[in-house]
Amino acid sequence: MNNEAPVEATSGVGQDSKNLAILNWVGTLFLGFIPGLVLYLIKTDDAYVREQSKEALNWSITSFLATLVASALTFIAIGVFLFPIIGICHLIFCILGAIGTSKGDNFRVPWAIRLIK
Repeated sequence: MNNEAPVEATSGVGQDSKNLAILNWVGTLFLGFIPGLVLYLIKTDDAYVREQSKEALNWSITSFLATLVASALTFIAIGVFLFPIIGICHLIFCILGAIGTSKGDNFRVPWAIRLIK
């Protein structure tokens, strides 16, 4: 007899919600703000998916703004060094978001500007 509680019962997040949140973060890695925006507008009934799509959307906006700043700074050669840093941060945070949501955690990007609340 197995006395362990199922994962859904302990975290309170259903498997379908986890799967959509994982797809959201993986999609954000490749498609930018589009998956976060689509899920934020469509999945209004699922609080976990809505929260993670809002977080991914905030990160996409932050990443875009950082890219704009780096583009402006290419005239003084600093921006050339910022592009790889922004790309690596984007890769790392999207992977961490996918891993965190696969466990049912409420993942938050530490450096994201919270424009959508």
